[in-house]
Amino acid sequence: MAKKAKKSTRGRKQDRARVAGGQDYEVRYEVRKTGKSAASVKKAVKKVGNSRKRAERRLGSALKRSLGRTPSK
Repeated sequence: MAKKAKKSTRGRKQDRARVAGGQDYEVRYEVRKTGKSAASVKKAVKKVGNSRKRAERRLGSALKRSLGRTPSK
């Protein structure tokens, strides 16, 4: 009888590092996390690729731009 292959969690970790712009549940997660609209999340994924880190960085920089500079005291 053949031995069973050991399951690894590598695939899971790689999957979490990506954003599937076509999957509504992943877009909703990013919308809640970043506070941006679904359209802006999809646009960021299309612009920088499906890397979660780069997409969130892109969405964060958009947040900083929209807030503008804060006045110094």
